[in-house]
Amino acid sequence: MFINMSKQMKNGGDLLVKCLINEGITTIFGIVGGELLKIYDAIERWGREEGIDTVMVRHEQAGGHMADAWARATGEIGVCLGTAGPGVSHLIPAVAAANADSIPMLVIGAQVGRMFENIGMLQGDLDQMSLMKPITKLQVSVEEPHEIPYAVQRCMKAAMCGRRGPVFLELRETALVREAKEEDFKKILTPEQYRPIFRPAGNIEGIKKAVELLKSAKKPLIVAGGGVLASEAFNEINKLSETYKIPIGTTSSGIGAVTMDETFVGGKLTAIAYRRAAAEADVILSFGCKWDHTIIYGSSPIWNQNQKLIQVDIDPSEIGKNRPVSVAIIGDAKSVIIQLLEEMEKSFPKGTITEWSQWNDYLQDVRKQDKNQIEKMLKFDKLPMKPHRLIYEMLDFLPDDAQIVIDGGDIYVFALDLISLKPRLPRSFFRSVSMGHLGTGIPYAIGVQMAKPDKLVICLTGDGSFLFNVQELETAVRLNLPIIIVIANNCAWGMIKSNQKLNFGKRYCDVDFPPINYTEIARSFGCYGETLNKPEDIRPALERAIQSKKPAVLDIEIAFETPPAMKLLGLFKKNKGLFGN
Repeated sequence: MFINMSKQMKNGGDLLVKCLINEGITTIFGIVGGELLKIYDAIERWGREEGIDTVMVRHEQAGGHMADAWARATGEIGVCLGTAGPGVSHLIPAVAAANADSIPMLVIGAQVGRMFENIGMLQGDLDQMSLMKPITKLQVSVEEPHEIPYAVQRCMKAAMCGRRGPVFLELRETALVREAKEEDFKKILTPEQYRPIFRPAGNIEGIKKAVELLKSAKKPLIVAGGGVLASEAFNEINKLSETYKIPIGTTSSGIGAVTMDETFVGGKLTAIAYRRAAAEADVILSFGCKWDHTIIYGSSPIWNQNQKLIQVDIDPSEIGKNRPVSVAIIGDAKSVIIQLLEEMEKSFPKGTITEWSQWNDYLQDVRKQDKNQIEKMLKFDKLPMKPHRLIYEMLDFLPDDAQIVIDGGDIYVFALDLISLKPRLPRSFFRSVSMGHLGTGIPYAIGVQMAKPDKLVICLTGDGSFLFNVQELETAVRLNLPIIIVIANNCAWGMIKSNQKLNFGKRYCDVDFPPINYTEIARSFGCYGETLNKPEDIRPALERAIQSKKPAVLDIEIAFETPPAMKLLGLFKKNKGLFGN
């Protein structure tokens, strides 16, 4: 690709930007800093014309979250940066959240030149490589321009291959300011030249063993995790479930993997049908799932411990974690499902489909109980409204292709009760799952809106988590992004307050907030804002927010309540001897 660079001397900043463009990167989130100026100058001189742009944020943590959300929304790598010292250290929370959810990110950090080490230079002497080591797949430090192409390739390979995740590229100022020679630019390779493009398939003997085990199953169940989304295996997993009438549920990371309703049992174990399936299934097909807190670790009394588990994962370290397996297959979810379908089409007894179809019909009938529970909840009209009522009104208003971002602690747990009851479109639900990170809401909404400018993006957040990155409302206003932020306001750190309620005799300590006028805060940034407390006012307020064509904040009063899912977690903890028996 021809790039029309300035006639100025080509430096390491130019070389890095050329490498990023070569990888298809179009957007970088961050704050400019002294050691980063050569990168920004290259983008300003010629990079924007070639399709790469910067997004100025108001805190590096938020920039990291935006890059994370960009990756979740597009399936591509997200890119963020921070200058030496405080810029890099501010990125830590965002990188940790992405790492916990296996989100591919290229985290670029500046560093002072080695000649300035140990002299007390401003923002120097921080061991950034060690700081990033526990939360990234790879850390690479570069001192000279000629090292940049290979360093970028190493980082991209690590981020995008196997179980995906963030990587850290540290660029000393010497690497950016010194001259880059023509031969340095010739070291830039296309992705196909240095990393695998094809998806790794599963061992054929493992595939055959899995099919043989399925032949004996009376009540199989598919569980789809985030690995299905990462491998873009939506069509394949839906075909497997639909063709053989195998009931299917997801982890919260896997919401969006299932797009059809006929065999769906839920995305969270508070769904009655999903719990029934977990208790009664005899063979589990697990694709790209972490058997973690999102499905109560596969533990009793929720899950039947006599079940046979066929576990498919691209990461060997996930195999057998918290549950012993009967068949383990290492491979990409999409490739393995295709292999299973081919093997099943060749050798599978057709009579089994009738038996599995009856099992699925039984679970679909059980799903009606969830609908009945919602109808009961909607009859409750006291104020402050129940959290579920707010979430129902919001979800019932939104179009099917709305992009939903969830922040906060307990409001996420309440929201998932309803969101998980029916399938969603792929890559339309965004949440820091494994880290349970607060403060992602506004940055995630910005990142998703930039990735999908034609979609309605709405963020549900708690009043506590709203203030973590409230400064990014200015970013949304400056970029003219019509995101909608809905604050579920119970004047508390709700999840911790529920814990104190359930396990500490209602001795509430440091969990209550004073009333705060969040609407005025939003308006001061230039957003549209409303405060309301009645369920019937939610839909008209959402309409007005959309019509404003501005970033909008709706501050909605709700009652403090304990999410039902916390009781499930309590069952697990008591089973482990915590909080008594």
